[in-house]
Amino acid sequence: MNFLLIIRFISILLLIEGGFILTALPFSYYYGGEDFNAILISGLITIFVGLFIRLTTKDADAKGIGKREGYVIVSFSWIIISLFGTLPFILSGSITSFTDAFFETMSGFSTTGASILKDIEVVPKGILFWRSMTHWIGGMGIVVLTIAILPLLGIGGMQLFNAESSGPTKDKFHPRITETAKRLWGIYVLLTFAEIILLLAGGMNLFESMCHSFGTIATGGFSPLNSSITNYSPYIHYVITLFMMLAGVSFSLHYFLLKGKFKRVWFDEEIRFYLLIIFGASLIIGSFLFYDSFNQYNSIEKAFRDALFQVTSIVTCTGFATADYMKWAPALWFFIFLLMFSGGCAGSTAGGIKVIRHLLLFKNASLEFKRLVHPSAVIPVRLNGKPVPQDIIFNILAFFLMYISIWAIGSLALSGLGLDPYSAMGSIATTMGGIGPGLGTTGPAANFSNVPDLGKWILSFMMLIGRLEIFTVFILFAPSFWKK
Repeated sequence: MNFLLIIRFISILLLIEGGFILTALPFSYYYGGEDFNAILISGLITIFVGLFIRLTTKDADAKGIGKREGYVIVSFSWIIISLFGTLPFILSGSITSFTDAFFETMSGFSTTGASILKDIEVVPKGILFWRSMTHWIGGMGIVVLTIAILPLLGIGGMQLFNAESSGPTKDKFHPRITETAKRLWGIYVLLTFAEIILLLAGGMNLFESMCHSFGTIATGGFSPLNSSITNYSPYIHYVITLFMMLAGVSFSLHYFLLKGKFKRVWFDEEIRFYLLIIFGASLIIGSFLFYDSFNQYNSIEKAFRDALFQVTSIVTCTGFATADYMKWAPALWFFIFLLMFSGGCAGSTAGGIKVIRHLLLFKNASLEFKRLVHPSAVIPVRLNGKPVPQDIIFNILAFFLMYISIWAIGSLALSGLGLDPYSAMGSIATTMGGIGPGLGTTGPAANFSNVPDLGKWILSFMMLIGRLEIFTVFILFAPSFWKK
């Protein structure tokens, strides 16, 4: 294990993080500057530590990176950048508890969107901008960002990309991983600016447009307002809904779309299944909201708009809200709960189990009937007309088993800490899926401030393993991983 190289790589991430912290200074200055010194000191400390580590590890073997180093770098990077990301919150006094500050920061970098802030609007604007910026950095992954500059250091980045990229497949649309990373970030930036412009056109100010765009494209969900998206116009609701859908689509498909390869996008089975889930669930919930007197929706447009927004927000793991679904009929709570286990497309910024895993499992289950009738036949699972290797199916089955097992154990742990069953199960599901709001006392109109400190650390760990898709983190606990 090349520990010196691992430490050197993390120092680069700290330098980048420190630079991003300083981007909040203009907003702090414009809105009064009460958090200006806290942001400045936080950024300088992070940059200084990163620079110090980099200078003291200049003898690291730049060519010694392998799979094991990749897994360690990715897992520890998320922890270390979250630790330094707490500095603006703590030094400004916006969050005084280290546990709460780490929870908020990990929630940002993991694009979960769960918050402990009871009154968001009293927090200084510079801190809120940094809070939203943690989403934007974490959305595509600060590791993938750094891959784009690795050739300058003589380090190959494929191992890091494999560890960081979400989903069971990696559709690499350029033979060089550095060029792939650059294209990913180019699309990411393009979508962000497009949403900012459309939100500005709808009357939202620049600060809120940027914060909400960061949260949308990263599928994070932090809003600078207590009411989230609720009080905005229908136009704003539809714009954010559209970009949440786009953010939940594989970025390789965005690339093919920009290249004019429309057939490749339309005939992709994953995106069709993804859209079927969103519009199918929205139609069911919207119909229920309009015809159920319990919810008192007098407008069919309002009922379907709220249904579409909430379903898209949950499926893409964004977490924005235009309505408190805990005020809907109890039957819809279970429906919302099931959607928490959906997730977006592989290769997107969305979290969750991922649509492609569900699709492949459904295909495999349906083929089991044919295999029973024809036991000697070799009938492979096919995706987009191509056979899927059996080891990927086994990997998906193992992932499902681990995901559900961890969710069950985590739910029991939170129940033991005093949370009611609804809140415990919803909290674990939403943090593992990177969604944000849960159920019960952690629903969209509430927050996680009343969860005991031990519970917040458990949920922070759930955010980490959910963001890195379980195996990347749990492989570090295997004794064989550390053997030569």
